[in-house]
Amino acid sequence: MERLTSEQIDQEVALLKDWKIEEEKWIVKRYRFKDYLNGIQFVNRIAEFSEEIQHHPFISIDYKMVTLKLTSWSAKGLTDLDMRCAAKYDQIYEEVLK
Repeated sequence: MERLTSEQIDQEVALLKDWKIEEEKWIVKRYRFKDYLNGIQFVNRIAEFSEEIQHHPFISIDYKMVTLKLTSWSAKGLTDLDMRCAAKYDQIYEEVLK
């Protein structure tokens, strides 16, 4: 798995909704929920998907807000896998809100 260049990261993140680059090696997004249990349901879905593909985000739960933070340790930075995961997390968020 190859690390993306700064230009590639900028291009990929521009295609994602509300994801931010931090310290040039992380992408981060905060998801808000109407109630606590919807956030927990989201986290459970993220955990199941992450186990399936063996790529795990940092997850922070602050009442009705869930923050996800991604990087690829083996590549020492962001990879295409991180970008695909971010898009999948957004899809899971939309499904949980329905």
